[in-house]
Amino acid sequence: MSHTAHIPSHRKPRRSGSKLALRAGVAGGVLSTLAVAGAAGPATAAEPVTETIELPTLTADLAIQVAQSASATQLAAVSYEVQAEQDAATAKAAKQAKKDLADAERKAEAKKKAKAEAERKAAQERASRTASRTTLSASAAPSASTGSQVSVPSSGSVSAVISFLKAQLGDAYVMGGTGPNSWDCSGLVQAAFQQAGVSLPRTSQQQSTAGTQVGTSNLQVGDILYWGGAGSAYHTGVYIGNGQYLDAANPGKGVVIQNLSGYPASGAIRVL
Repeated sequence: MSHTAHIPSHRKPRRSGSKLALRAGVAGGVLSTLAVAGAAGPATAAEPVTETIELPTLTADLAIQVAQSASATQLAAVSYEVQAEQDAATAKAAKQAKKDLADAERKAEAKKKAKAEAERKAAQERASRTASRTTLSASAAPSASTGSQVSVPSSGSVSAVISFLKAQLGDAYVMGGTGPNSWDCSGLVQAAFQQAGVSLPRTSQQQSTAGTQVGTSNLQVGDILYWGGAGSAYHTGVYIGNGQYLDAANPGKGVVIQNLSGYPASGAIRVL
């Protein structure tokens, strides 16, 4: 036995020829495949790659739905706008109504104060007239025909008539007025003679024939004067002496004393 037999050998084991041949064949096939792929590669790379993406097609129903949705959106926007305008108009109207109410209240208050003041003045005037009625005029008055001094009749009836008439001086003339603060001509004459217990007709025409016709040449205090024809007179007054008469003249003058010389009467009647 060799002295080196126990030392392991460092040689690589030999490969069999069949295994080498197999490996060579596999390698050759791989290389052939790579060569074919390399030859075909440039031709393939030269061709562009394209791809078509198809979008979904809108159907008629879907188009209708889209249109309806857009219409609904537009209607909603219009509705909101109209509502906003209505709210603004309502607020403006409420503000104006509040202002108008305040103005009306101020005017009503001013009118109330004016009415109260007018009533106060009227009360003062009535009180003054009442005091005047208690004072009967007994002073002498000249005759209209002779100019001599005549006394107011002492019977009291004529005095009551004259006193009442003078207490109404300054009152307003109102067509159809029968007092206590406004009169027409025949209304004042009728009310004056009621103080003496004499009931006269209401109108000037009727009053011009209600007593004894005395003409205008021999007048006495308390005679009723009329203008126009007897039975068709258009105005009446009462003679108070000194060539004067008292009447509810017209809207411009009211109840006043006037001179016969400026407006001569047509006739006169006597009831007292």
